[in-house]
Amino acid sequence: MDFDQITPLPQESTREFVYRFLKANIMHLRMPPGTPLTEQDIATLLSVSRTPVREAFIQLSQEHLLDILPQKGTYVSLIDLDSVEESKFMRETLEKSVIKIACRQFPAERLFELQSCISIQELCLQENNYLKFYELDEQLHRTIFSGCKKERIWDAIQQMNTHYNRVRLLNLASSSDFNELLQQHKNLVQAIRDQDATLGGKTIALHLNKVRVDLIELSQEYPAYFLQPPKKMPQKFSQVIASRTNKLPNK
Repeated sequence: MDFDQITPLPQESTREFVYRFLKANIMHLRMPPGTPLTEQDIATLLSVSRTPVREAFIQLSQEHLLDILPQKGTYVSLIDLDSVEESKFMRETLEKSVIKIACRQFPAERLFELQSCISIQELCLQENNYLKFYELDEQLHRTIFSGCKKERIWDAIQQMNTHYNRVRLLNLASSSDFNELLQQHKNLVQAIRDQDATLGGKTIALHLNKVRVDLIELSQEYPAYFLQPPKKMPQKFSQVIASRTNKLPNK
């Protein structure tokens, strides 16, 4: 399995670097739900001591991305469907209101940013680059919130979105929904540009409700990734490192 390559930032502590590396690879499903991790494996992989790894583990457990089980080990948390639904409810409730504001008043210069996201997503579609497509999806929605002076609300939503976003990435990685999502983004930008609150409301409802539909298929296709008894135990992390494959883990 290939991991996202994370470069240490200037003046970044070792703990912060380890945390960023682990979170990126968990969120991007390089370390899939249920993967067992050890401090020693991560320390060896990143050429660091075990102390910053232990500190990063604790921080990620507080964000519900790792489960630290005494006498049993540390595992990437399974996707909690209740958490996904709660996050979806929060985002849907707030974003519908923000879209109404955006369709009334939105800075013209920020519209260019939205259109730029759309243009680059079209390139991602051609290259089947789902990770970059996802990043631009996040950037587009953040820009809408920011343009409405609601960026801190977006940040608050993101604090709850760890399980929700893993579902979104799993769906993008295992399906061909790029065209549908791209068209929804185009409709959303058009609604903001034309100040069409009706189109904006319908589009954002359709866009966010797609997660509920995807959950049914994904939980059946990848049952071991969700908070339920897995059909088989995941590989040991040392075996995952040794295997080094670009494919998604076996279903």
